[in-house]
Amino acid sequence: MWRTLPLAAILLIGADAMRVGPLAQPSSRVSSPRVAVAMSTPGGGLQFDEEKAMAGDPNAKNYRKLSDALKEADVERRKEEEEAQALLRAEEEKRNRRKKKIEAMNAIPDNAPAGKVSDFMYRDGVTQVLDELDNDMIGLVPVKQRVRDIASLLVIDKMRRKLGLDTSIPSLHMCFTGAPGTGKTTVAMRMGQILQRMGYCRHGGVVVATRDDLVGQYVGHTAPKTKEMIKKAFGGILLIDEAYYLYNAANDKDYGQESIEILLNVMENQKDDLIVTLAGYKDRMDKFFSYIPGMSSRIGNHIDFPNYEPDELVDIAKVMARDLEYTFADDALPVLKEYITKRMDLPFFSNARTVRNAIDRARMRQANRLFLEKLDPSSDGEVSPEELQQLVGADMPTAAELVARGDSAIVE
Repeated sequence: MWRTLPLAAILLIGADAMRVGPLAQPSSRVSSPRVAVAMSTPGGGLQFDEEKAMAGDPNAKNYRKLSDALKEADVERRKEEEEAQALLRAEEEKRNRRKKKIEAMNAIPDNAPAGKVSDFMYRDGVTQVLDELDNDMIGLVPVKQRVRDIASLLVIDKMRRKLGLDTSIPSLHMCFTGAPGTGKTTVAMRMGQILQRMGYCRHGGVVVATRDDLVGQYVGHTAPKTKEMIKKAFGGILLIDEAYYLYNAANDKDYGQESIEILLNVMENQKDDLIVTLAGYKDRMDKFFSYIPGMSSRIGNHIDFPNYEPDELVDIAKVMARDLEYTFADDALPVLKEYITKRMDLPFFSNARTVRNAIDRARMRQANRLFLEKLDPSSDGEVSPEELQQLVGADMPTAAELVARGDSAIVE
């Protein structure tokens, strides 16, 4: 009989038998739950009943099966093995890529041409974008040169990749500083087109955001808003206008800090998917970078946009009129230049935006002039194509109007 019993059952029976000895406690004491043994019905052997054994034990919840502990230990061991294998596979893939690159470079003849720069420029459409930048934007010589420098680096990098040479994606995050209306958004759009045609971003679109688009008004609101704007801009450029408003030095609990931390993480770890461009006044941006040094170090291209001169603003007016299919009469441009020169000395001057507002007012005055002239009884009412297209001196806003309104008046 004893040979057929499991060893655990024999030990339990022996322990229970010792309770009848001279040192045993009175029979009124409840028997130990650890010796709860029941006869199994079909086999005739003894079987441990876990529920009865744990009944009444105050430490029952602290016990766990040895098998459960072994399973947990086995899971941890498997995780460690999988992580080690993943590292080995990554190292192996890296070695294979390096080996293939070496083989590809060895297979290239020493006299193999890398190609012509002009071919890459024309084939990818970079030349067209740069020409549009020259034709559509007046002045900004340092800005245009910096854009050409970046485009040249991207072209040469592409030629190096063609020969299998090592290349690394440069830091394309940018900071545009300058007064309003100096062309920051326009240049960002042109850069997006260049990067898209060179294969450095998927669509090259520009998503413009401000503090209100990124920072929430209560706890837990900022992160979703910032991530949503980042998601919209993925594959292109996220242009944050007046970026210095993201950080409020006077309020330690300001939610803008959370948005900045998310942006820093994306700029560092997902720079292949998103290009972040900050814009604002130079002095304020410099102060912003002094508070957030990690932001400045992640931006590889700091470009300053200077204010336009009066002659450049007149040329900008010509470009705007050309795009709208208008022309200036000979007496119109001197009046416009005088107005711009006076307007530059007044508050809220915004360079090209101020010129655009002046053109819009000239168009309204032209429409009102033609309306009154053609309704006059002495007129036949006919309007020629030349009259519809031409802006004359009488249509232009004048410096005398600014003087009459006063230097402190808010003007368009």
